[in-house]
Amino acid sequence: MKKLVCVLTGLFFALQVFSQSVSQDPPYKRFPTFPPVKLLLTDSVTLFTKEDIKKKTPVMIMLFNPDCDHCREETEELIENIDRFKKVQIIMTTFMPFEKMISFYTEYDLDKYDNIIVGQDYQFFLSTFYMISHLPFHAFYDKKKELISVFEGAMSTEKILAELEK
Repeated sequence: MKKLVCVLTGLFFALQVFSQSVSQDPPYKRFPTFPPVKLLLTDSVTLFTKEDIKKKTPVMIMLFNPDCDHCREETEELIENIDRFKKVQIIMTTFMPFEKMISFYTEYDLDKYDNIIVGQDYQFFLSTFYMISHLPFHAFYDKKKELISVFEGAMSTEKILAELEK
């Protein structure tokens, strides 16, 4: 019996030493490159994926809710300063119903801007990938599609541009 207790105790400690701990970090911290997104675009047929991102261009992902006042105000400010974002690909995405996304897209005439992509995260991938708790949410990637930073909550144009320059 004494030998069994010693063996079990030794086994327990060995398992503690050699077991891998499960990371509590969100996936974006463990995989700091642009995520494998699949967004349903406004034509309701086309999917936007990682392969569709412009090469050698910094990217800002903005997760929004069409009913969120902060999201709406930030979109208005973004449009007012769109000339300052000519060299940035902006991906605006929501997990809200497709009809709400289309209404938002139409209201702000987002089809007029070549550097803005609007799509629905129909698989709810990004909210899990970034472990989002507040909207709007921003993820910034450099020209090599490496993560610069993330930010939850409204951001001014100046703060957004400062993040993209890092």
